[in-house]
Amino acid sequence: MKDSQVEERSIEGDGSDWLVTLGRISGLHGVQGWLKVFSDTRPRENILEYSPWYLRRGQGWEKWIPENGRRQGKQVLVKLQGCNDRESARELMESAIAVRRSQLPESANEYYWADLEGLQVVTTQGVELGTVSYLFETGANDVLVVQGERERLLPWIWKQVIRNVDLAQGRIVVDWDPEF
Repeated sequence: MKDSQVEERSIEGDGSDWLVTLGRISGLHGVQGWLKVFSDTRPRENILEYSPWYLRRGQGWEKWIPENGRRQGKQVLVKLQGCNDRESARELMESAIAVRRSQLPESANEYYWADLEGLQVVTTQGVELGTVSYLFETGANDVLVVQGERERLLPWIWKQVIRNVDLAQGRIVVDWDPEF
């Protein structure tokens, strides 16, 4: 899997490019508009490599440009253009941080969670199990939550459980007992 937990959001245009959530504004730092960022990327400072950011404000998304950023201990700090004081920064608290899906680099045999959510899941015998609702991490591996006639948790273990991912066809083939 790639470096972020993600969530799809539609954005203006034809819908072929969507927003992928990479983190959120989690705190204030100093008096000059710096913000603490909770990042789902690995390593966490990778979130600073993307620009522009889209911040979820109310019912919509606002475009912001990271001007400066750094990792400081376990935290990621960012200074956004136009956010020059503590009060401006306070208004951005708890905003989700997203980027366009097209901004994320492509890599062979790796998938972003946003690309997997909503895909049909079928067994190697052709039994439909449902669709990927969301994913989560465990210490051992990531897990697909598949919603069908019932909820199933399938471990993301490439070639053992996950046999094939076909994004164009919108399906994942798994080696999984449908009764389990």
